[in-house]
Amino acid sequence: MSHHVSRLGQRRGGRSALPYQPRTPLLRLSGPRRVRRVAMLSVHTSPLHQPGTGDAGGMNVYIVELARQLAAQGTEVEIFTRATTGALEPTVELAPGVLVRHIDAGPYEGLSKEELPAQLCAFTHGVMQVWAGHRPGYYDLVHSHYWLSGHVGWLAAQRWGVPLVHAMHTMAKVKNAALAAGDTPEPAARVIGEQQIVRAADRLIANTAEEAGELVHHYEAPADRTAVVHPGVNLGRFRPGDGRAAARARLGLPQDALIPLFAGRIQPLKAPDVLLRAVALLVDEDPSLRHRMVVPVVGGPSGSGLAKPERLQKLAARLGIADLVLFRPPVGQDQLADWYRAASVLVMPSYSESFGLVAVEAQACGTPVVAAAVGGLPVAVRDGTSGYLVAGHDPAEYARALRRFAADPGLPQRLGSAAARHAQGFGWDAAAHSTADVYAAALQERRRRLRSPHG
Repeated sequence: MSHHVSRLGQRRGGRSALPYQPRTPLLRLSGPRRVRRVAMLSVHTSPLHQPGTGDAGGMNVYIVELARQLAAQGTEVEIFTRATTGALEPTVELAPGVLVRHIDAGPYEGLSKEELPAQLCAFTHGVMQVWAGHRPGYYDLVHSHYWLSGHVGWLAAQRWGVPLVHAMHTMAKVKNAALAAGDTPEPAARVIGEQQIVRAADRLIANTAEEAGELVHHYEAPADRTAVVHPGVNLGRFRPGDGRAAARARLGLPQDALIPLFAGRIQPLKAPDVLLRAVALLVDEDPSLRHRMVVPVVGGPSGSGLAKPERLQKLAARLGIADLVLFRPPVGQDQLADWYRAASVLVMPSYSESFGLVAVEAQACGTPVVAAAVGGLPVAVRDGTSGYLVAGHDPAEYARALRRFAADPGLPQRLGSAAARHAQGFGWDAAAHSTADVYAAALQERRRRLRSPHG
């Protein structure tokens, strides 16, 4: 198996917009890209896992797509993740220039994300064993994802003498400030851990200007070390394709139905219950909708939703809409694109979203979105153009938004066309170029400090 790729992508392509301007602008390199190889850390969830269940979600997609594009642009990526089965090879080639390394740390099965801090020492040991087998300077930089990985990255970057770039993806203080009813607060240990990582990182990557502001406000992150890079979407996979009618035919859905879709992990944070309650209100107001509405819920239990995985099914029964709700397990990316295309509208009533990749994926497929005006969703969704943003989580407000689609059968097509155009601004190539700029700035700053007599 080759660990090398040709040096592609020397020209500079498009970049994600950076609405949050740090006090010190990011350094721009005019010469060849200097970051040759990145150690990317994802302790608690593997890029090989199926998104939509367990702890696998948008972060998995983010890591896979970012790594692919970085490699295509000339930066090799090795992703370190915890082994969750003995059936996988220690090293798997995900794509040319992208390796996934499985690290033994604790039992393969039966460990929740909350139990993983006790395994960080074992995980770090495994990472160091891999590093010890290489020549000095093999990795130019460490990029960690989520706070658990950040602690491993902190030690690895110091030991190797390279910069640490960290992406939070979610933050305990932000999640705790917007808890859904019945959800479990993030522990104090995570808050402390995140604060330590913010102080240790050479650069922090935020998905949106709002997230960058939250890092500065809640964690006192230095503004000149915080960069905004919007995540992307695989525009080759998520596209309108052959249209809504063909997708519905493939999925066995009625052609003339109003289909509000929920896609993602089933947990209180994502608030699928808000959609079900909104649908119940719609049907109570207009009983004829019962004969022309299908409500797919595509995803599996996750997080605190694992405690009572049947909760949503029981809620549908109590609301009297069990005959309308179609529960489906998580599906692969190609079939997920068909669910997006088939839907009249995607509904995302989340209490917290660092960005909301699902919203951009749906729009790229030509499907409008009704979403909570939280986190990165106001960036992902253009209110009134590619969908509608809802303040709060009152089911009546979501019912009001969905009523527009029930009353106007042409609305999904009109908003969907604008949604597809809006999503074109979120390609992974631009996100990878901007991430590479962050890498280069961190590397140049470290080299400058090493050359300085006061560094």
